[in-house]
Amino acid sequence: MDTCASRYLLNNAKYLKYDDYLKPGFPIATGVIEGACRHLIKDRMDITGARWTMRGAEAVLPLGYLYISGDWDEYWQFHLQQEDKRNHLAFYSSGIPLIKQVLKAPCSSSPPLLPIPV
Repeated sequence: MDTCASRYLLNNAKYLKYDDYLKPGFPIATGVIEGACRHLIKDRMDITGARWTMRGAEAVLPLGYLYISGDWDEYWQFHLQQEDKRNHLAFYSSGIPLIKQVLKAPCSSSPPLLPIPV
C-alpha cells in the first residue's frame, strides 16, 4: 500500500540515517517535539478558566518562546523603544507637544449648523 507517508520515507531514505543520529544520543522520535509542544503551547493555553481567541493565542505564544529561549530581555528593550516611538515621539514630532498644537488650533465661535427637519 503506497501512502503519502510511506512514499515520503522511500523518496528520502538516503537522508534518514538513524544510526548516525543515535550514536551521539540524538533523539529520532517525536517525543521531544511533542514534549516541547505540550510545555510551550498546551500548558500555556490550557489554563483553567482561560478563553483564547486565535488572535490572542497567536499574540501570547511568541512571548513564551522569547522567554524560554532566553531572548526576553533583548526583546523587552526593543519593545519599550518601539512603544516610546509610537506613543510619545509622535506627540513631539514638530518640536511642539501635540496638546499645544490642538489648543492653538483656530476654533469657530459660532455653533455648528444642525440639519433642519423638513
